[in-house]
Amino acid sequence: MDLIEQLSQGLADRVAAATAFTVGIHGAQRPRSGILYRPDVVVASEQVLADDAPLIVRRGPVTVPARLAGRDPGTNVAVLKLETPLDGALPVAATMSPRPGSLALVLGSDAEGGPTGRLAMVHAVGPAWHSMAGGRIDALIRLDTRLNADEGGPVLSLSGGLIGMSTSGPRRRTVVIPTATIDRVIGPLLAEGRIPRGWLGIGLQPVMIPDGFRQSTGHQNGLMVVSLVRGAPAETAGMLPGDIVLEIAGVAVGHPRALAAAMGPERIGQTVPVKLLRAGTLQTVSVTIAIRPAA
Repeated sequence: MDLIEQLSQGLADRVAAATAFTVGIHGAQRPRSGILYRPDVVVASEQVLADDAPLIVRRGPVTVPARLAGRDPGTNVAVLKLETPLDGALPVAATMSPRPGSLALVLGSDAEGGPTGRLAMVHAVGPAWHSMAGGRIDALIRLDTRLNADEGGPVLSLSGGLIGMSTSGPRRRTVVIPTATIDRVIGPLLAEGRIPRGWLGIGLQPVMIPDGFRQSTGHQNGLMVVSLVRGAPAETAGMLPGDIVLEIAGVAVGHPRALAAAMGPERIGQTVPVKLLRAGTLQTVSVTIAIRPAA
């Protein structure tokens, strides 16, 4: 057997071994895939699950009813609780971090519950980052492939270790939600159904700081207040429509992603200074960050 055939057989063996924890999810917007993370818990891509659709988890010919136990748009992780546990091997986290150019297996489930697999290359890696919805993702891992029904399925190293869960990111780029992120949010999602995050109760629009104020403010960009929720922290603190928010707790927030990063769970209940530009004058108000209301 030549080396190419050995590699081919090895990859097929990895896919076959992973069928124990690679499942299909039916009742989502479209059939999608998931990871059997615990015998009675499936992890899936949050963005493809409807709020009230009955869900069926399928592994090969076996189907099990499931309910949506929790979801977090910030990290794009959803957890499903199975009516009946499934036996078999569970995924084991990869021991080495992927590098650009390394290969990964993107696994999923077809409409009949059978396995699907594709070979991808790691296109880029990077440090922890925040999504537009405010979730902290423990590492950037981007792949050079596009997803279909395999979105939400496991991404494995060639040695079989779980790198994380596949999902479609901005501009349909495929990113991996690392196992470290899943491990961090799965407990709160099962217990509370969501990940609490900070909230000011304002609508914001990115703006450029006028040329005449850039030197005095030390900023080129800010977020203009365009709406306020009655009784929310921002209104209570005296913020007004037209204010341009420059900093929160000393951190520049010239982009909505920066604001989302400043509204992590650890901020809830904290009173923080908010630096803003109001009618050409720098001002600072103190705002006590509240829990974002449930959707």
